[in-house]
Amino acid sequence: MTRRLCAALFLLPLLFCALGVQAQSTAILSNKDRHHAVHAANGMVASQEARATKVGVEVLRQGGNAIDAAVAVGFTLAVTLPRAGNLGGGGFMLLHHAASAETLALDYREKAPAKAHRDLYLDSAGNVDKARARFSHQSVGVPGTVAGLIAAHRRFGTLPLAAVMAPAIVLAEQGLTVTPSLARNLGRRQRRLSKWPASAAIFYKPGGALYQAGETLVQKDLAASLRRIAATAGEDFYTGDTARAITGSMARNGGLITLADLAAYRPVWRQAVRGSYRGFQIAAMPPPSSGGVHLIQMLNMLEQFPLAKMGHNGADSLHLMAEAMKLAYADRAEHLGDPDFWSVPIKGLTSKAYARSLAASIDPDQARASAQIRHGAPAPYESNETTHYSVMDGAGNVVSNTYTLNFSFGTGIVVPGTGILLNNEMDDFSAKPGVPNAFGLVGGEANAIQGGKRPLSSMTPTIVFKDGQPLLATGSPGGSRIITMVMQILLNVIDHNLNIAEATAAPRIHHQWRPDKLWVEQGVGPDTLAILRRRGHVVTPSRAAGSVQSVMRVAKGGGFLGASDPRSPGALSAGY
Repeated sequence: MTRRLCAALFLLPLLFCALGVQAQSTAILSNKDRHHAVHAANGMVASQEARATKVGVEVLRQGGNAIDAAVAVGFTLAVTLPRAGNLGGGGFMLLHHAASAETLALDYREKAPAKAHRDLYLDSAGNVDKARARFSHQSVGVPGTVAGLIAAHRRFGTLPLAAVMAPAIVLAEQGLTVTPSLARNLGRRQRRLSKWPASAAIFYKPGGALYQAGETLVQKDLAASLRRIAATAGEDFYTGDTARAITGSMARNGGLITLADLAAYRPVWRQAVRGSYRGFQIAAMPPPSSGGVHLIQMLNMLEQFPLAKMGHNGADSLHLMAEAMKLAYADRAEHLGDPDFWSVPIKGLTSKAYARSLAASIDPDQARASAQIRHGAPAPYESNETTHYSVMDGAGNVVSNTYTLNFSFGTGIVVPGTGILLNNEMDDFSAKPGVPNAFGLVGGEANAIQGGKRPLSSMTPTIVFKDGQPLLATGSPGGSRIITMVMQILLNVIDHNLNIAEATAAPRIHHQWRPDKLWVEQGVGPDTLAILRRRGHVVTPSRAAGSVQSVMRVAKGGGFLGASDPRSPGALSAGY
């Protein structure tokens, strides 16, 4: 049977799914009980946008594996969640392939154009020009999402690419119902998006009127781009009509990306960073993500303390967590960068011995000021508007994927004629070493701008194993907070024995070394906060942050649990 015929046979049910038809056996969470875990027997998808989750579930139902479903979700989110889902950005995929017993990291992070250089965003006075670094054509890194999703499908997918991409094409072509969340976010970003005629023509009505919830948003140019990608297995995006549209827009607006930059882009298969925590095995993303290294580093430090006995979110455990966060983020600023350009001491940073030495420096009764903390010396051996999704299937395949445009809607720039929003990931470099970026993160020489280099990221797609079998896939958007969010999910499950829904809904904290603030979500008790203040922490109230999306295999009785973060309206965990 030819691939074209296979695609046709799978197309019809996938189109029904894209249009919102949902089989009764699929578990769906209402807004009222979204914080509860949902159970399924054969497979599970958790994502930040309900329609994308339904597409992934239907791909599993039609015989696709977790990788097919993940690729379908990725392309669908480019249509249904334009502020973060994307074709014009990049990200990281961590996957476990059951048949080969491989756990691999796919790096499809954006790259700096060849013309980029260290002082790209400095003005005549040597200061960072933030507008140019974040909201211009010069702030766009060479996109990797299309190449990454295609690479994962080519290596591990089982369904034809045309079938996997069909739902996204239908949603873009025929239109999707505007959700309250989409309407609200388009309203918030109207000024940025309306600056660019091609963006305004898609996301607003003639005259600039806003789309209201319940109305239909059609994205025909994006549908055409998706068709070209499907027909050419992604080649069009990097060498064809779409590539010429992107580079034409760059040339007209002072951008740096050339046809040579696009044609040269390749995603990279890397070895996952591995560690262990109280008998569980952890696999996470390696550099240029800082997530895996520092997740394992913090877990190694906290393994030295009896967190379970201290109680969930008690003052003692929160204090230790905050101190471990400071130490890890200080190391992040000094040691982390693109491993193709900088020697990152991964083994040293993730070693148990190094963690023991750091843990020994923590005073259990007093916070240490960030000014007193410097990076360590391990043995030489990453927007808030990101999105994460997790997928498991009955055969044991797992995908944990985080990708992004960086800011909400990225630069806000749509390439005319393509419907594709462009990222502003160049801001993730250290525009000037020692000067914080938009998320307050300080970087050094390791993350300085250089042509062809991938910027450092906090994205932390993670898979947890027990006795060699995948147990949990998780991750989140959230800029600099991603690493600490994922860590707290693991602590909540492993140390405090919370179910995955409880672990996700629980209030979270965050410290990133600089600025010297301990951000605390609402829900931590006032007595606990008072103790933390007495210990020297600069406790700062935090808005609810992140959108953790987790899928977990049920050890007893089989099947899967999924949980979508109640902080994220419109998210959905579903399975069959």
